[in-house]
Amino acid sequence: MDGKTRVCGIIANPVEHSMSPLLQNLYAKRTGVNLAYVPYKVKEENLEQAVEGAYALNILGLNVTVPHKQTVMKYLKEIDETAADIGAVNTLVRMDGGYKGYNTDVPGLLRSVREEGIVLKDRACILIGAGGAGKAAAYMMAKEGASVIYLLNRSQEKAKALTDWVNKLVGRDVVKPLPLGDHGKIPDGKYFTVQSTSVGMHPNVGVAPIEDPAFYQKVGEAVDVIYTPAKTRFMEHVEAAGGRAINGLNMLLYQGVISYELWNPGVKVDEETITEARTTIEERLAASRKAAAWKGNLILIGFMGAGKTCVGEAYAKKHGLTMVDTDYLIREEAGTSISDIFAERGEEAFRQMETELLKKLVANRENKSERMILSVGGGLPLRKENRELLKKLGRVVYLRVTADTVLKRLKGDTTRPLLQGSDVRENVETLIEKRNPIYEESSHQSLEVDGIDIPEVVKAIEKLEKETPVYDGKQ
Repeated sequence: MDGKTRVCGIIANPVEHSMSPLLQNLYAKRTGVNLAYVPYKVKEENLEQAVEGAYALNILGLNVTVPHKQTVMKYLKEIDETAADIGAVNTLVRMDGGYKGYNTDVPGLLRSVREEGIVLKDRACILIGAGGAGKAAAYMMAKEGASVIYLLNRSQEKAKALTDWVNKLVGRDVVKPLPLGDHGKIPDGKYFTVQSTSVGMHPNVGVAPIEDPAFYQKVGEAVDVIYTPAKTRFMEHVEAAGGRAINGLNMLLYQGVISYELWNPGVKVDEETITEARTTIEERLAASRKAAAWKGNLILIGFMGAGKTCVGEAYAKKHGLTMVDTDYLIREEAGTSISDIFAERGEEAFRQMETELLKKLVANRENKSERMILSVGGGLPLRKENRELLKKLGRVVYLRVTADTVLKRLKGDTTRPLLQGSDVRENVETLIEKRNPIYEESSHQSLEVDGIDIPEVVKAIEKLEKETPVYDGKQ
């Protein structure tokens, strides 16, 4: 670096885990450009000052990601047509008087598709998911002249909103929304398909948004926007049916390359450099997965109302992981509600289902070294076998609450039999007292969570992880 070095960077919150500095500095080195790329952690309330300050400091350009991709648009001098259409910006390029905003997600996805020799003009397409990535994919397919786009999504409200937006934008009824379960209504053919949901993303691997083999007979070529794992369950289904599938790594790479080339007009990142970047990302992802596996799973147990799900979700969001719930997994497997399982098969059958689920999760950990955040049903640790299986899965933390907290948090809940009747407090107090020793036996550590908000509980768990590592079920 010297007095002529230009500076670019990324603004986000959090930003510590971004791989953009690694890649963008590689591009600068390989193309011979005197440029340095650095990460900037910017809180939402400081975004306007950050953009103004970057311009004042003569910063050449910035990438923008969560949670600023929409808000930053208010502080820009100009906005590119694609970014304006999408309603999100991920790249800022310096110009006279401020920055111009671009969205490179769409051209990044398009470039990855074109690199595979896929032509979308007059092509029949399927899109799974109506979130942010789905919006970019729908826009790309419609703009490239797709003949029809069948949009499969769980929420029909979100699907309709995306359908109306795309069809109005391109001036034709190209998008046809369908509930996810109605994929069988799509006419036979060989469609170009984009899987844009997070289903199947590490660590919650081994699942796909659609499991029906008949659906995949309709898929010719497919893109899964997920890039970890390298081959998702969705991709495996596509290939098993004779189709061709690629993951989202090239999309990630190309959107960064396009940003770099916007900052440096006339400079092109060659294929050799992109290959090196791809290898670098794959190595970094493999190292991250290994580190996560060594750190171990996090299992949260405790009485109903202890906050297991809320804490698990907050921890997972903070660390970029996926949380799963044992009751949810059992409902999905059984195809019915927990209350119906109790009513039709009895409690013992339900407890056996919990045990079988734990055995599968333990086997999955041993075979794939995958980390997960797991929230456990309140009665699951009652079986001795389950208590032993829990500790094989990883660190077990017992969230302790009093009856007062349980009654306060679950006031008005009519779905739990224990909370019905005239002796609710006595029932709760008796059961907590009975289960406390079992929860203690089941766990490596316990935390008192009465009167403590969720972020503080997450911090307390992080402190436990730092001070007392748990490896292979042992401290």
